[in-house]
Amino acid sequence: MWIRHPFFKYAIGTLIVLLCIYFLGKVDFFLNPFQKLIAILFFPIIISGLFYYILRPVVDLFSKPRYMNRSIAIIAVYVLFAAMVFLFIQLVGTKIVDQAQQITEQFPSQVEDTVEQTKNLIEKNNFGMFSVEEIKQKSITFLSDLAQTIGNNITAIIGAITSVATVLILVPFILFYFLKDGDKLLPYLLKFIPNKHLDEGERILKDIDRTLASYILGQLTVGLVDGVLMYIGYMIIDLDYALVLAMFVIITAVVPLIGPALGVLPAILIALIQDPVMVVYVLIILLIVQQLEGNLVSPAVFGKRLQLHPLTIILLLVVAGALYGFVGILIAIPLYAVLKVTIKNFYKLYRLRKS
Repeated sequence: MWIRHPFFKYAIGTLIVLLCIYFLGKVDFFLNPFQKLIAILFFPIIISGLFYYILRPVVDLFSKPRYMNRSIAIIAVYVLFAAMVFLFIQLVGTKIVDQAQQITEQFPSQVEDTVEQTKNLIEKNNFGMFSVEEIKQKSITFLSDLAQTIGNNITAIIGAITSVATVLILVPFILFYFLKDGDKLLPYLLKFIPNKHLDEGERILKDIDRTLASYILGQLTVGLVDGVLMYIGYMIIDLDYALVLAMFVIITAVVPLIGPALGVLPAILIALIQDPVMVVYVLIILLIVQQLEGNLVSPAVFGKRLQLHPLTIILLLVVAGALYGFVGILIAIPLYAVLKVTIKNFYKLYRLRKS
């Protein structure tokens, strides 16, 4: 009888669980502690997962000798990573800080000069539709409103600093146990899979792991290549603050497809103030880098593993950004890749069972 079918039992059980979650979600005193716990642990776990896939190959390499167990290998990798960060700060960090200070000190005066030139242009050409005093007054009002907004949100800024400190404290500890016990996760998950489906379950979980590793390491590589290429381009056209602007490109490149375009916006602003003609040069550099990334770098790094259509990426980023903001943009593509791999494997399994 259909009511005794396993699918019906699973469907009813799932429906009951979802209804319980829904009704419990209506009770604030029950849900609030869980929301706060998730808010505290979400970013540390995500960042730890990111570094897990970055550092896991190195830890695996260090722990191959019999005389070095995994815990010692992790500590050695931590020391090596800290040394690399220190060396980076010594070699490049000083220059980045100097350029950042120059932007802070010189950018307002450069903006003021640009506004003055624009005002002179308006007065010289006698544009009737513009009022210099009106533009000046609106600029003052905008800056006053901006200062007031920053003042009103000082508590939120302090909270953000506290959150960053919490992440910096928690991540090393969470990451240590991820690296130490990560290989135990697969056997643990397989305990929940029936014996007759163990092989299929193991294959799906390993495929998910490979997909996440490919995406994270690949996106990191693409971001570094984009940043280096943009830096070379900025140096060729002699753009001010080239190193800081290239570092910004590396950071935004975590967002697939549109990351470099977002990262180049500060460069366009600097170019506009330095020399409006340089905006064209910056856009040409962006176009060249995007072409190199799309036709050479990404195919070499990702191969055919992910196979994500550009339109799919854009739609995912738009929807995830609208629903969950920047966090949604960060996790949309890897989450979609995992779901795609899972569904693809289940479909293959279904076809094999049917045939």
